[in-house]
Amino acid sequence: MKRESAGVLFAITGTFIYGLEPVVIKSNPSNPISFAAFSALVASLLLWGGLFWKGTWREVSNNRGNLWGAFLMGLFGTALAYLAYSFGARMSTAINAALITRSEVLFSFILSWLFLGEKITRRLIAYSLAIITGLAIVILQGRSLELHLGDFLLLLVPLFWQLGHVIAKRLPYSPPMIAALRNTFGFLLLFPLAVVTGFEFSAFVIAEGLVIALGQLVWYRSIKLINLSKATAIITPAPAVAIGLGVLLGESFTIYHALGFLLITLGTLGAVKVESELRTGARHQ
Repeated sequence: MKRESAGVLFAITGTFIYGLEPVVIKSNPSNPISFAAFSALVASLLLWGGLFWKGTWREVSNNRGNLWGAFLMGLFGTALAYLAYSFGARMSTAINAALITRSEVLFSFILSWLFLGEKITRRLIAYSLAIITGLAIVILQGRSLELHLGDFLLLLVPLFWQLGHVIAKRLPYSPPMIAALRNTFGFLLLFPLAVVTGFEFSAFVIAEGLVIALGQLVWYRSIKLINLSKATAIITPAPAVAIGLGVLLGESFTIYHALGFLLITLGTLGAVKVESELRTGARHQ
């Protein structure tokens, strides 16, 4: 399969996997930081199990020089991102959290351009804005957006995610190893905070750990094949998957859903067609 097509397919698969995550997180009754720590632990155990089964775990011992980068990926992509999300969501609303974190694609454009040398085309920007607009219509349902103090923390979440992704794209490890290292370091960083804030275990960490492991496997495979900015644009509609599942399960379908899903679909299809390119003179990662 062509490299570009394979990368797109992995990103689309990730959209559906991560679309299940809000349902799992919403069902969790335990301390969110403890939930995040144990979810990262479950994900790391699943991923390391696969690496040992295939005999590819030695990859990390043969390339220890990049473990610092892997630690930073876990710090930004998992620990700091989840802390900012957890406290930001408490000080804001679920609607604001859903919308603000979707600004990830805008951070992706800036960081991918600066650090990865990716070419950000006007077409990709236009399609991404269509996706974000569609999500806003679906989530807001005609209501106005009220700003809260926690929104500033929520704005850090997509920034931390993308910093982690930029680091991950530059790491020489395979996607399974990158995912395993991210969750291992994420767990080690979050576990002490979980103990301090309230050590709890919920059965939902199994489901969340599975979502994280599968989601990151396809996500890191995707960004190894195509531009990070393009992959982020494709995965941006993930919350719409959860909303769509709700509609299929009997929730009311409104004109806002129809218009929003139309924009999301058109924007995603458009983003898929944009070829991954580097700026003139930029080096391949």
